[in-house]
Amino acid sequence: MSKRVQVILEEEEREAFRQMAESQGLSLSAWLREAGRARLADVRSRRIRTLDELRRFFEEIDEREEGVEPDWAQHREVIEMSKSSGGTGT
Repeated sequence: MSKRVQVILEEEEREAFRQMAESQGLSLSAWLREAGRARLADVRSRRIRTLDELRRFFEEIDEREEGVEPDWAQHREVIEMSKSSGGTGT
């Protein structure tokens, strides 16, 4: 059974989507469905199923990200400071 979904878009965004859909011979609705399905397929294909895939995932993250993640004690300090003062500590 199909269900109707309302999507709220900015006018410029809607027009860009509509033009892209038209260039591919699709209605805006069909184009949005196709885009959503492609996004789901991409996410599903990136599932980590083995230890080697998990290691590769963390290697990719390490290569992509900059800086050093604070250790848990530093996180805890910020949390406690925020709880007592209402501030974020940043």
